[in-house]
Amino acid sequence: FIVGTEEGKIHKCSKAYSGQYLETYVGHHMAVYTIRWNPFHSGVFVSCSADWTVKLWSHNLSSPIMSFDLGNAVGDVAWSPYSSTVFAAVTSDGKVHIFDLAENKHEPLCEQKVVKRAKLTHVAFNERDPIVVVGDDRGGVNSLKLPPNLRKRHLPTDEDGNPIELVGEALRKLQIDKMERLLAAVDSKPAST
Repeated sequence: FIVGTEEGKIHKCSKAYSGQYLETYVGHHMAVYTIRWNPFHSGVFVSCSADWTVKLWSHNLSSPIMSFDLGNAVGDVAWSPYSSTVFAAVTSDGKVHIFDLAENKHEPLCEQKVVKRAKLTHVAFNERDPIVVVGDDRGGVNSLKLPPNLRKRHLPTDEDGNPIELVGEALRKLQIDKMERLLAAVDSKPAST
């Protein structure tokens, strides 16, 4: 399991080795608020921090492979349940940021101001419908419909160009392969901060 600290470090721990960390990840310089494993690729996780950044990590590397500065403290981050490269983050200025790393590795595909006088602290994707739910520090909850470009499931096509419907293990393998391609593309480049 992985634990974030107030100092900005992230530690990989094990119940079997309770006296030491298996790995220490260094990249944030303020409190780490949330860490989420990618639901499709077990070696990838994302973290967010008071230092205004979201960072993408491989559990094999002690420094981040990608970093995103969102301009305000990032209260929460969540992976999409339908794509290995889509995640959402919420910031203390009341904005939701949706990224699809397969489409753009540098900028969010969608950024929406949700609340004016509250800090967004939580975000969650609906498991079935194209909806994101966000919560704020005043107890408010808002639901947002994802934009059309983030609602499409990218499926492989047959020789006639018709989408091939994938289920179960085939769909999971497609998502793992998509994240592997992303990791291979950034593998040799250091993360920008």
